[in-house]
Amino acid sequence: MDVKKEQEQQLLDYSRQLSDTDGHTLLRFAAFLAQAEASAPRVANQQGKAAIPAPVIIPRPAKERVVDAIKRLSETYPMLDKKKLLGQTAGMVAEHVMGNKPAQGVIDDLEVSFRRAYELWSQSQGSGEC
Repeated sequence: MDVKKEQEQQLLDYSRQLSDTDGHTLLRFAAFLAQAEASAPRVANQQGKAAIPAPVIIPRPAKERVVDAIKRLSETYPMLDKKKLLGQTAGMVAEHVMGNKPAQGVIDDLEVSFRRAYELWSQSQGSGEC
């Protein structure tokens, strides 16, 4: 079975386990993801061959909690593998939680980390590596 078919089967299995309300929520979420993918802005790579998704710019609020910043940055860079960023973000959050660094400084670091991850990702897309 190919990956797409396996994912479809898993989604169907999960859907069958949900209440009607949660099933409707799952359906709305899937529609949201499909719409976001279809409408994601695209930029040409360095060779001008393929188009890659551009970040979805979401302005930073004047007062923002670290967790909210992570959510915002995840929405800004939906193309990034969040599992790969987990180690970095967890360390930064820990610095804040332990009281070693104020929220604004951690959020600044998070923004740099996500931006760098996007730059590396877009370079790999442009070179044909994945």
